[in-house]
Amino acid sequence: MNWKFWEKKAKKEEKPKSVAREWLDAITFAVVAATLIRWLIMEAYTIPTESMEKSLLVGDFLFVSKFHYGTRTPKTPLQIPLTHQKIWFTNVPSYLDWIQLPQYRLPGISEVKRNDVVVFNVPPKDLNENIDYPVDLKTNYIKRCVAISGDTISITDRQVFVNGKASENPPLMQFSYLVTAASDINERVLKQYKISDYMVVFRPADAVVYQMNITEEIAADLKKLPFIKDVKISTFSQDKGFITRTKEDTESNIYPDVTRFPWNGDFFGPLVVPKEGMTISIDTTTLSLYGQMITLYDHNDDAKIENGKLFINGEQVSTYTFKQNYYFMMGDNRHNSLDSRYWGFVPEDHIVGKAFFIWLSLDPKESFFSKVRWSRFFKLIE
Repeated sequence: MNWKFWEKKAKKEEKPKSVAREWLDAITFAVVAATLIRWLIMEAYTIPTESMEKSLLVGDFLFVSKFHYGTRTPKTPLQIPLTHQKIWFTNVPSYLDWIQLPQYRLPGISEVKRNDVVVFNVPPKDLNENIDYPVDLKTNYIKRCVAISGDTISITDRQVFVNGKASENPPLMQFSYLVTAASDINERVLKQYKISDYMVVFRPADAVVYQMNITEEIAADLKKLPFIKDVKISTFSQDKGFITRTKEDTESNIYPDVTRFPWNGDFFGPLVVPKEGMTISIDTTTLSLYGQMITLYDHNDDAKIENGKLFINGEQVSTYTFKQNYYFMMGDNRHNSLDSRYWGFVPEDHIVGKAFFIWLSLDPKESFFSKVRWSRFFKLIE
């Protein structure tokens, strides 16, 4: 029997952690913290293409807010932390799709609004390497939301109309122009006007013809230069070459079906953006417009179209009510953007977050210190 129970027991000396264990603990904490921040609050992205120029430039590094629209719960939990589709620097998938969880969205501080710059998972399979990725692992795109669920969108001579009213255009919106110069334009002039998206397309006698994606203001400034002969809106058509599109011109890859809806990127619609709770009658026209949404993205386990008829769970239906909201996205570089005009709507469960601010910008065409675009540091995205 212990008669000295009031005496404190001597503390056992704890062995100091090894250097390897300390490093392991630090790395584990950092990975867990970064994963939670990336999932709940913000995630870093980079701009790889010119579809949003000049609003966003190739080489811009930005933070995307998850809390604005509400964070999505993970659908694919068996995934290497801090990866997306592939393990870094390899073509090895970073996830296993053995477990697929139902997906929910936590409360956010706002909803997707018109003119928001939004990061989303692009829906079509052919834009995801023809791989049927889970929703949260589809390829990330960044575009401007020009129409929200329930809106009617149309485009007339490059001007977007929503619900019959002309939309506010992005201040740095670009179009494709053919610029004819007396000779090769000096690189200094191109840098002066910050023209980066261009190429020489013709060299007729005593002239050089450029295709440039530029703003209307830059186009007007170029017209004033003595060595510039002509500046005009022009896009490339596989059938006709460079043209100024009219309502009669069509694009074979326009959404949803050029044979039924002979539209192009400058003359488009009208088209109603699906809204949760919106009910449509089912016929060949509505199936052409919305069949892809119903069968692929609107959370129907068994929906298919056969002989111009819609079947859900094996039964033919004459009406359909949408289960979620959808959005219409476009790039600010209007003639150099693969967007909703060509592949359709973005479902609400594909929305990742709101582009918030640029924290770094590097010009891939420059070297050393000239690469850094200092004026873009910590610039809010509008």
